[in-house]
Amino acid sequence: MTEFSGSGASVVAIDNKIEQAMDLVKSHLMYAVREEVEVLKEQIKELIEKNSQLEQENNLLKTLASPEQLAQFQAQLQTGSPPATTQSQGTTQPPAQPASQGSGSTA
Repeated sequence: MTEFSGSGASVVAIDNKIEQAMDLVKSHLMYAVREEVEVLKEQIKELIEKNSQLEQENNLLKTLASPEQLAQFQAQLQTGSPPATTQSQGTTQPPAQPASQGSGSTA
């Protein structure tokens, strides 16, 4: 009979160890989840701020654009063509060509 009480005690000890290990895993997971929630809250806050800035910029651009520009933009949206093509031709294309030629000759 002492063998049963000894093995019963070891089973209880093992159960206690398992429970402690599970509690430790649970606390680590909860800590990791809380950390991730804080990161996500910060990202949401930054995205809300960025969205607000973009909405203000959009409203400003709408007020500054001529009716013809707005109509052209709406037409581009409906056809699916990229709206930034007219801007990129005027500003980014000429500087980009000499820069690519310069980087090609140095490399």
